[in-house]
Amino acid sequence: MSDAPLLAVDELSVGFVSGKETMTAISGVSFVVNAGETLALIGESGCGKSVTALSLLRLLPQAGRILGGSVRFEGSDLLQWPEKEMRRVRGGGMSMIFQEPSSSLNPVLTVGRQIGEVLERHLDLSAEAAATRALGLLNAVGISDAKRRMGEYPFQLSGGMKQRVMVAIALAANPKLLIADEPTTSLDVTIQAQILDLLVGLQKERGMGILLITHDLGVARSVAHRVGVMYAGEIVEEAPSEVFFDAPRHPYTKKLFAALPDGARSRLETIPGQVPPLARMPKGCRFAARCSFASEICREVPPEWTVKASGCRVRCHAARNDAVGEPFGVRLGAIPPTPDCVPVGSPADSTPPLLAVYDLRVHFPIRKGLFRRVAAHVKAVDGVSFQLERGRTLVLVGESGCGKTTVGKAILHLVPPSGGRIEIDGRALDARSSGALRAMRRRLQMIFQDPFGSLDPRMPVGEIIAEGIEALGAVGGERRGNAGMAETAGMIAALLDEVGLPRGSELRYPHEFSGGQRQRIAIARAIAVQPELIICDEPTSALDVSVQAQILNLLKSLQDEMGLAYLFITHNFAVAAHLAHEVAVMYLGRIVESGDAGEVLRAPLHPYTQALIAAIPRVDLAPANSTLQASARLSGEAPSPVTPPKGCHFHPRCPHATRECAEAVPPLRAISETHFVACHLQRTED
Repeated sequence: MSDAPLLAVDELSVGFVSGKETMTAISGVSFVVNAGETLALIGESGCGKSVTALSLLRLLPQAGRILGGSVRFEGSDLLQWPEKEMRRVRGGGMSMIFQEPSSSLNPVLTVGRQIGEVLERHLDLSAEAAATRALGLLNAVGISDAKRRMGEYPFQLSGGMKQRVMVAIALAANPKLLIADEPTTSLDVTIQAQILDLLVGLQKERGMGILLITHDLGVARSVAHRVGVMYAGEIVEEAPSEVFFDAPRHPYTKKLFAALPDGARSRLETIPGQVPPLARMPKGCRFAARCSFASEICREVPPEWTVKASGCRVRCHAARNDAVGEPFGVRLGAIPPTPDCVPVGSPADSTPPLLAVYDLRVHFPIRKGLFRRVAAHVKAVDGVSFQLERGRTLVLVGESGCGKTTVGKAILHLVPPSGGRIEIDGRALDARSSGALRAMRRRLQMIFQDPFGSLDPRMPVGEIIAEGIEALGAVGGERRGNAGMAETAGMIAALLDEVGLPRGSELRYPHEFSGGQRQRIAIARAIAVQPELIICDEPTSALDVSVQAQILNLLKSLQDEMGLAYLFITHNFAVAAHLAHEVAVMYLGRIVESGDAGEVLRAPLHPYTQALIAAIPRVDLAPANSTLQASARLSGEAPSPVTPPKGCHFHPRCPHATRECAEAVPPLRAISETHFVACHLQRTED
């Protein structure tokens, strides 16, 4: 058996043609992937991870050019092969799971047909044999009722199922190397854990090499044997996983770790500035402008590799004499209890809370037939109650589809509630009164999950912010003429300063900003009308860890300065631990556990909460230790809200379920003054 690596990339350089100029995006990248090994490439968006992966398969866009280097797969340089031979390699020898399954799967072909295409091309199977093998693949990747799913289209599948189908397609022809580009980015922690466990299991079974591309350090920790860090088109650090997570050496890597929310720090470290654009790459170290250890040589001379005895190699001038300081040991602090917490669902004193929600229900009708009669209802929210005080943060957590976003929209009457009561300062909100809704929307604002989709692409930033000020009669919108316009313009400039955007941003359009900057614009628009409460719907879910830290710091600062209350919707427990005063865990339209953030997250009592926390990939746990959590992980996906289970909605997936769980709905019981659980297994003495 040959000792040669499965994949060897040597001095790979890639550029993009713009007019008469070719701008270098990947510069001298080298790494190897062995059979049965996982190499994780991590780094911020725009650092070149995905371009590197596409280059290996020669799938670059039309403007892309391979400028130099070699890509040897099983000893042969793929860059020298004709396109006909590359078609044989793609899917057969090397396969790729793309980042976004919704855009990667063909919307007009059934799941079975899309898997069958790969089998027919690479394994020369008949249509009948391909269908049989496709069914086996869907079963292997954990798709329930696989035979029925074979005939369904991508739009009929959940996000987790679509990602599993992508895995099945990628593995159909038994590839020797799997390239996984952010395979779990938009998935809940439970589905993410299932996908990662699936990849690790298949790797052990088949001896596959895996090149994992991710910006999630916890994901890299849980599956990678070696880790490489990319920045501005270069690999700046590479090490075995144990060495890397115990002692990262490059200043950029240390900053990424320091930006992780851990529940123990009030303010996260951030990385100033941004990744340099292709047209203006520095001539020295590409990280020098953002590095607190940079010296004159860093700005003038590109650093060479420094190899450490531990097997780590670092591209850094300061690392030659360890001037970057001691290795940054990665340890997540314990989640501290929050002092003076107000339990969810009961007021602290006689003063009414800012927001009180009682038995909120949102049921969407399903209409069928010629006369569009109501045949059933989607019970998206099914009896949710909580309270939120001024200046505090309540975090709603749970899997996708549990009703978190619908709760936020129902509070603002962006979707009509089917039942229950919503109170502001103890007064019920009357949805029939347009005046009451108008006043409420000035006091309660929302930051949506996708800033690009929620900002009008045809309006400059200044007009986007001014629109809310004028529509709701905020300061500047109450006066007319030049004086009112000048006051509004001054307010917009002050808001942009407040959220950390440069002067002149008001004249630019949303597409001219990065994802983190667009989220800052959305925050500026929300606070422009001086609200008392902001509903934040997954505002950091698609952001790099460094940008996420900036947004979380900004939200905390605004809360301290303005006394804002936040209803923060997320499936990220690290973010919840960092921001929350109280936490409420939702499952299939109901709250199953709630209370003080420290108590709920540190000592969860509901089996669902325990499973969510067990599924979190953690940077302080080695893969061998993380497998100890597997017994608490969930299998499958949440049932349909159209036909939810009787009794406790969670009982079909609960390892501790009893007959009582299947028959009776558990009430939300007070376990302590600050901890509430809806579980038959958790009872208090009367």
